[in-house]
Amino acid sequence: MIKREAENTILKLLKGFPIVTITGPRQSGKTTLARAIFADRPYFSLEDPDTRQLAHDDPRGFLSRMPEGAILDEVQRAPDILSFLQSHVDKRGQMGLFLLTGSQHFGLMSNITQSLAGRTAFLQLLPFSIDELERDNIRPQELESMLYTGGYPPIYDREISPALWMPAYVTAYLERDVRQILNVQDMDAFQRFLRLCAGRSGQILNLSSLATDCGITHNTAKAWISVLEASFVAFQLRPHHASFRKRLVKSPKLYFYDTGLMCWLLGIQNHEQLKTHPLRGSIFETFIVSELKKSCFNSLLNVQLYFWRDSNGREIDVVADFGGKFMPIEIKSGQTVNRDFFSSLEHWMTLAKDLAFSPWLVYGGDKHIVRKGVKVSGWTKGGQILRDHNAEAYF
Repeated sequence: MIKREAENTILKLLKGFPIVTITGPRQSGKTTLARAIFADRPYFSLEDPDTRQLAHDDPRGFLSRMPEGAILDEVQRAPDILSFLQSHVDKRGQMGLFLLTGSQHFGLMSNITQSLAGRTAFLQLLPFSIDELERDNIRPQELESMLYTGGYPPIYDREISPALWMPAYVTAYLERDVRQILNVQDMDAFQRFLRLCAGRSGQILNLSSLATDCGITHNTAKAWISVLEASFVAFQLRPHHASFRKRLVKSPKLYFYDTGLMCWLLGIQNHEQLKTHPLRGSIFETFIVSELKKSCFNSLLNVQLYFWRDSNGREIDVVADFGGKFMPIEIKSGQTVNRDFFSSLEHWMTLAKDLAFSPWLVYGGDKHIVRKGVKVSGWTKGGQILRDHNAEAYF
């Protein structure tokens, strides 16, 4: 098993909470991680009809079978058990009793916050990060291979290509989640919507344009975006609120969590096509922003991520808010550092003045240098920026 960065975080949380809930996309490794941490505890999958029926018919009897705690997998499938779990852990009065996992964020979170408020901590587990793959010496060496493959664990655990695994994943998991959450009937329209969203990853989200192109209503597009967020397929990056006396873009940007899935939806056949693909820049930007999100989730960093763009089109791809101090991060897919790469950073630093610190540039090459007061990092170190922002180890 590839050691997950989130493992140490979960172990710390288990010392202070009776329950830790691991959420994230299907097939991101939640069950494997939970079973590695609780190797000596019983495991119950609520996807199993018999287990789910038992939990529904006799919740107290079901929980009495696990006096020392357990793993409850895909707990959103039996939400009624959560109220009984509350009294169960209150009676025990111990920390670190249960690990819960779930793959549907909205319904799961609303049920848990109502039933287990103050009794559970949350951690979102995304597919493998660069650092996790690097640590196990299985990271694709070429950037294009990394973008094309993505980070879903089954692709690395089995001898199967992304081209074969991705369509089964979309059919078996994403479409099932869609039916469970919204009871969507027209799956052809939803597949078309998914592909259109993939083509817009890294861009300002225009729901009206997206709905028109897909042939659905604005409200349907809004609901389906919520499904993608609930299933941990995509997320929205909000614009930074500080204006610096500038008129700012107010709409969010849309990003996919995994570029392997994004590439499949875009119809990319192999990693070689990425070298000249017209959306290469957007795919690379999606990859780095996703790595930053993984860094936040795995270590529970209290850092808010935004983007900044003014009405003149000047943009900073990511603005990381460290409690009122802002780190700008520019993302460029080119493999050669160009002087134009620094223009937006220089402009933003002038506007932000004392509020800004430690500007970064992440690019598609492999050198790690400092130029014009900006830390320049190759793509393999993109996920470390937030965690090690004040470390100079590889410069």
